[in-house]
Amino acid sequence: MSTAVRDLVVVITGGARGIGLATATRLQELGARVAIGDIDEPAVKAAGDFALSGALDVTDPVSFEAFLDEVERTVGPIDVLINNAGIMPTGLVVDEPDRVTRRILEINVYGVILGSKLGLARMLPRGRGHVINIASLAGETHIPGLATYNASKHAVLGFTDTLREEYRGSGVRFSAVLPTLTKTELGAGVQGNWLLRPAEPEQIAAAIEGLIRSPRSKVRVSAFAGYLSRFVNLLPEAVGDGLGRALGSRTAFLGDVDSSARRAYEERARES
Repeated sequence: MSTAVRDLVVVITGGARGIGLATATRLQELGARVAIGDIDEPAVKAAGDFALSGALDVTDPVSFEAFLDEVERTVGPIDVLINNAGIMPTGLVVDEPDRVTRRILEINVYGVILGSKLGLARMLPRGRGHVINIASLAGETHIPGLATYNASKHAVLGFTDTLREEYRGSGVRFSAVLPTLTKTELGAGVQGNWLLRPAEPEQIAAAIEGLIRSPRSKVRVSAFAGYLSRFVNLLPEAVGDGLGRALGSRTAFLGDVDSSARRAYEERARES
């Protein structure tokens, strides 16, 4: 059954930039009442004129609960919660400080789990709602230079699939979005290979709109990148890994990164 977007109350975490902002803009243009939260309060306030824009730390239960309370008090009962906030520091895992490892897991995994729990607590009594978790095609593969990030996105996929079964029949839907490398600050300085070009954030936003209209368990963006990811996973390990190396997986997030173009993002993502 297709669901209209107009008048839905949609909450988007990490909404100040990139995929979050592109999605917020698209859904608002379609008539949704959109609330965006982000840990960068000045950025989220400057992001645009949405139904609600405010500070949100997805790793803090008090902050998350207060933000959702404010949404339901001023905008209305939440129909769709999009757990989008995430970070992607790059580099060899042996060089990754423990505080950065914890930060990736706290935002990318705990933030999604916390948001889903808080959203569920509000949606279950109403017997309706949709939780959309932004994962990554990295959650279906392994890419040198992204070990902890890969782990976090594998976790998001497993968590979302489990909730889908755990709450089947409750009226609450669960979906995962698996973007390829996207032209946002998160992907700054990373070059696409000769076969896979980075996606535009608007492509991801369009896929999320499609999920809201016609819910399903997951969507991969781009479609070609998704087909390639699944194909590689069907191959024998040595063949799949060899194909990945041929496509530049060993250097895409390590030696081939433009460190000067990426510096500002890495500094912000690694802040404690």
